[in-house]
Amino acid sequence: MKDFRDLVVWQKAHDVSLRVYQFTRPFPTEERYGLTAQLRRSASSIGANIAEGCGRGSDADFRRFLHIAMGSASELEYHLLLSRDLHYLGENDYQSLNGAVTEVKRMLTSLIQKLKADS
Repeated sequence: MKDFRDLVVWQKAHDVSLRVYQFTRPFPTEERYGLTAQLRRSASSIGANIAEGCGRGSDADFRRFLHIAMGSASELEYHLLLSRDLHYLGENDYQSLNGAVTEVKRMLTSLIQKLKADS
């Protein structure tokens, strides 16, 4: 069993989650159960799936959860874009968060490829 906290990709994903929570605080109240909740859920799901995969018994299971984390990262990318287009997120904040998500996706891809090569 791996400790997810030791993985740089998990650390980056956790940082993205914290930043999403911070940036969504000023979103309109009517979005609390809509876009705000979806942004937070998709952001936290990335790190949660990495952590869950680490707790599984095999590299194949771990890889499956990394793929799920990748899906959550793609979902987050869309919600960030929507937030920007609705003018809830400024362009600079959008670029910063989107860049961080892109970095996490690259790291997930590399880890998935490494696990495939090792199997």
